[in-house]
Amino acid sequence: MKQIFGLENTGIMKYSDGDFPHPPEAADFSMHCHLTDGNFSIMLADSATPGESGTTNVALMVECESEEEVNRLYNALLEDGKAIMELQDTFWGAKYAKVLDKFGYTWDLNFERGQGE
Repeated sequence: MKQIFGLENTGIMKYSDGDFPHPPEAADFSMHCHLTDGNFSIMLADSATPGESGTTNVALMVECESEEEVNRLYNALLEDGKAIMELQDTFWGAKYAKVLDKFGYTWDLNFERGQGE
């Protein structure tokens, strides 16, 4: 994520690192992953319980600050991913795309024209 969003990984803890009951196959799954750029933080975790959650149940929305940013994120997330909705101008006045990344997460990318141009 550092290459795409410029977020620093401030720490990852795997299930095997903690004193927490988990199935053996989840030992290398992330229990906690903290990414930040100082102004923005996101915490991520894998589910150790099969069927508890799935990447198809999550979509992340990024409100971009520039057309350059929406283009960069779109192209980076397409690497080994696929466009669900191609990057395009929309009827609501934004440049928008929906991308399924290589990990199975859906990203909605939106840049409102007039905001940061």
